[in-house]
Amino acid sequence: MHFKDLGLDQRLLKKLSHMAFSQATEIQQQAIPVAIAGKDLLASSKTGSGKTLAFLLPAMQRMYRGKPFTKRDPRVVILTPTRELAKQVYAQLRTLNAGTPYDSTLIVGGENFNDQVKALRNDPMFVVATPGRLADHLEHRSTHLNGLEMLIMDEADRMLDLGFAPELRQIHQAADHRRRQTLMFSATLDDPEVIDIASEMLNDPKRIAVGHAAQDHGDIEQRFILCDHLDHKQAILDRLLEQENYDQVIIFTATREDTNRLTELLNERKLKAVALSGNLNQTQRNNIMSQFERNVHKILVTTDIASRGLDISKVSHVINFDMPKHAEEYVHRIGRTGRAGNKGDAVSLVGPKDWKSFKNVEAFLQKQISFTALEGLEGKFKGLKPAPKKTYQPKKNTKAKPQQDKAKTASKPKKKLDKRFYDNMAVGDNVFMPKKRKPADPSADE
Repeated sequence: MHFKDLGLDQRLLKKLSHMAFSQATEIQQQAIPVAIAGKDLLASSKTGSGKTLAFLLPAMQRMYRGKPFTKRDPRVVILTPTRELAKQVYAQLRTLNAGTPYDSTLIVGGENFNDQVKALRNDPMFVVATPGRLADHLEHRSTHLNGLEMLIMDEADRMLDLGFAPELRQIHQAADHRRRQTLMFSATLDDPEVIDIASEMLNDPKRIAVGHAAQDHGDIEQRFILCDHLDHKQAILDRLLEQENYDQVIIFTATREDTNRLTELLNERKLKAVALSGNLNQTQRNNIMSQFERNVHKILVTTDIASRGLDISKVSHVINFDMPKHAEEYVHRIGRTGRAGNKGDAVSLVGPKDWKSFKNVEAFLQKQISFTALEGLEGKFKGLKPAPKKTYQPKKNTKAKPQQDKAKTASKPKKKLDKRFYDNMAVGDNVFMPKKRKPADPSADE
């Protein structure tokens, strides 16, 4: 289906033509007509499916076709879980609203708060924000949402995982009026937290699920390699970077320490690598991502902070140096490659410490995964056997007497205690024993 078949404004179709977009993806085909009709939407689709345009195009259509509720408040607020994803959405939004009076601003943590206050005073029509920082501005009364027309939540499940539920409810209450339209996008619609908050914030939403979150991405070749230990992983990583024909690579690790350690090792081998982790300030993170996008660095080593939202077409390989803790993150990690019709490769290194996470990924993908090996680097580790299930067995009571003995003892009458004082009964802590008098000696009188 083409975008022109979705009822979009001609001005939007021109912009899409300049951006070389003509055919709509499945999530765009299903979500855009519902959103244009003004209905609330609860949608899910796999990563890389084009859902950003699925909510940006209806938002722009509303600007073209509708009148604002108020003159000062933002008309559209778009919430994302991370700064990186917010920047990606903001960049695509600016491309769409270039040359229009519909200005926008980016409100994320790590940036100067006062500068953001000044930007909000200019009454932008679009606000792209992370929940925590927008909630701070609401508390400081830097902005108001009484006239908000559309509230869009991207990666809602991730926002809930990061603990932003109170901030989402605060934003919802600040813009709680019946004319507001709400669009919620999530990787899954089965999460109880997603269902709960959707029931609070959405009004009779249309549910759309395109594909399964665990559905295989046909443009990504997935390989799994067993590793014995950390040094073995490092040797396999070196071999992959030597032999694979790659444009850019993202390597995912479990900790910040591993991120920095691997980056130093790769740079010692004259490979252009840079590290991205959550302990960097926003300016540092912006510079790193800008350099990676401009292909200054070939390799990005990062934690799960970059597993969502990065849309860089030149990423040809994703390497899971450590398996993710949550199975859903595996799908988001490998989704950083194979985007926009390009082919991608995803390689996962599985050691003894990764085995439990690997089995969770295997169950999530609903298929049995086979392993490959690199010649000369075959390992001894073949996986861990599942622990045997413990069955409860009642202990035998060896001291129990036969029923006949119990019957005999039960029939015997209980003997009453003789508590007479002179029969040597214990009193208190001491026992008083009366002495018997000796008979008189008759010879003594003589």
